[in-house]
Amino acid sequence: MDMPQLDKRYTYADYVTWPEDVRYELIDGVPYMMSPAPGRAHQTILGELHRQLATFLKGKPCKVYPAPFDVRLNIDTGDDAVVQPDITVVCDRSKLDDKGCNGAPDMVVEILSKSSLSRDRVLKFNRYLKAGVREYWIVDPDSKTATVNILDNGRYYSTAYDETDNAPVHVLEGCTIDLKDVFAD
Repeated sequence: MDMPQLDKRYTYADYVTWPEDVRYELIDGVPYMMSPAPGRAHQTILGELHRQLATFLKGKPCKVYPAPFDVRLNIDTGDDAVVQPDITVVCDRSKLDDKGCNGAPDMVVEILSKSSLSRDRVLKFNRYLKAGVREYWIVDPDSKTATVNILDNGRYYSTAYDETDNAPVHVLEGCTIDLKDVFAD
């Protein structure tokens, strides 16, 4: 199939036919091209967050996946949202298949970049909320902060942490992330 057009609505069935050499996310049927390769700071933060989460989860039922990892947010209602969070944590193994996660993961982390700023803070924030993602972290490499959004009664409650904090992971009892190590360069 040719590249998706921005003026047309798509589903997951369309998404899987697109060329693999260009990464897209599909949000409410609209394709969004992703940056070719994240910068060094982004990848350093991603690596450290993944390391800390994977170390904590060793031997536990939940699993952590770094991007690219497809998450189909609304597989039961239209199947028009496929995102690739920087980090995805899934505790319900029945949501996993060879292609990724089907339904809302327990936790997602997005690391901001200039090209993804409004998509992560507004569009994905609302999409993750609607899908029922229980914990959504927005990590800002420039300000060295993490905004942790916890789902409660249909809305997110946010707490901001900076590079000096140990931030609790609410969906993983006993897990904290040392942000000093996350933002170390």
